[in-house]
Amino acid sequence: MTRVVSLYFPTWPTDRLRRSMGQSALSAEIPMVMLGRQGNRRLVLAADAAAAGLGVRIGMPAAKAQALVARLEIRDADPAGDAEALERLALWILQRVAPIVAADHPDGIVIDTTGADHLHRGEAAMLDGLVGRLAMSGVAARAAVADTWGAAHALARFSPDGARIAAPGHGSSVIAALPIEALRLPSGMPAALRVLGFERINDLIARPRAPLALRFGPALGRRLDQAHGRAAEPIEPIRPAELTEVRRAFAEPISAAETIARYIGKLVHTLCMNLEQKGQGARRLDLICQRVDSRAQAIRVGMAKPVRDVKRLTRLLCDKIETIDPGFGIETMTLSAIIAEPLEARQMATSLIEDTEPDISDLIDTLANRVGERSIYRAAPVASDVPERSVNRVAALAPDTGASWPDAWPRPARLLLTPEPVETIALLPDHPPVSFTWRGVRRRVRRADGPERVFGEWWKRDAELVAIRDYFRVEDEAGERYWLYRAGDGEDEATGSQRWFIHGVFG
Repeated sequence: MTRVVSLYFPTWPTDRLRRSMGQSALSAEIPMVMLGRQGNRRLVLAADAAAAGLGVRIGMPAAKAQALVARLEIRDADPAGDAEALERLALWILQRVAPIVAADHPDGIVIDTTGADHLHRGEAAMLDGLVGRLAMSGVAARAAVADTWGAAHALARFSPDGARIAAPGHGSSVIAALPIEALRLPSGMPAALRVLGFERINDLIARPRAPLALRFGPALGRRLDQAHGRAAEPIEPIRPAELTEVRRAFAEPISAAETIARYIGKLVHTLCMNLEQKGQGARRLDLICQRVDSRAQAIRVGMAKPVRDVKRLTRLLCDKIETIDPGFGIETMTLSAIIAEPLEARQMATSLIEDTEPDISDLIDTLANRVGERSIYRAAPVASDVPERSVNRVAALAPDTGASWPDAWPRPARLLLTPEPVETIALLPDHPPVSFTWRGVRRRVRRADGPERVFGEWWKRDAELVAIRDYFRVEDEAGERYWLYRAGDGEDEATGSQRWFIHGVFG
């Protein structure tokens, strides 16, 4: 089933302007508006959250806005610059989220995420990640996902929730209560419908189509059908100018998996030849299959390092053929190297010259494309005495920096995601526990070693200026070994709560 994400940027013009100003940008607390001309009138075309909170509205005369808000920051609107920046943002999302992305002018982006959400740990995590990354960049965003572009567009802009996930196969119920402006109708039509008593989309659903079409033309019925999934609304994906791409159109639509696999191999061969001419290898490939019903099916594969091996790329793509629904047939297939990087030819080593390390990138690519790129990683050391800060996740094939963990004190094979509290019997201030209770099981300590004192990192947080942890390695009567610590030095409450926690388990 098709799933579409709609991103809505309610204050895009002002957010873009602040981002372009860099360090000299005005504070978000200063109200700002963008003005433009409509005929001889100078009107507010965009307003940030601060200005909107003070009563400024889109379409308000500039003089009224200035009289309403003192010290209002006024700038000239730049619709062309806004549109260009929106296209650049769409390209950024294209490389990171899904193969089919397009700008939804003037203030949004639409993404076909069918089959791609599992690579981002589900739809909820995907939306949270997108909105969060944009917020960190200074762009306010609302997001929604639904079965159709029209439904997702309506939810993102008119749903009371900041982010909305409509259940697959939702039908018309999710948008029935929304105002008629959510249907993306031509300018002036919503006002004319309101004169006739139509307020909500549900009011239009129950009405006969013929009188409405006679009065308002075919646009109203088309928008209703698109929002409810009865009419196709293809998304024309954005493509960068320097993109390496090959395309194959078929005189007769194809649908058999074997036929699709055969043409995938031909497209990969042609694409690799084009990449070879540029001295590049593919890091991410998108295959878009355009069906005869104007719907698109897309698959994406990623590589840990640049690759130009025809057999390897063909296998990675063919592993995902089962996710393609050909419908009544595929009439066009397009293969794109969304991310391509320089790939230098290297001389193959022989055993007489040197020993070569085994290349595991093929295995990493296979696993990453099955379970998600974020699920394949390795742990790298970080210069920090605080255990949970001393490790970081990096890409599986990230270069080795040469850093290592200190070996003065042993560390557990399994470090808990967050320390868990335990009940202990211990003699203060510096004795290990005699016994401890963890997850409802009481364990008597037979041997112990410590304490290892870890001080807080005062340069990160003021609260850690005097913070102390005392770590102990303990072994219970069953021979199991654990890593416990006491928060504090056992005497001064300012150094910690003096409570005990378990932080890891030794193998």
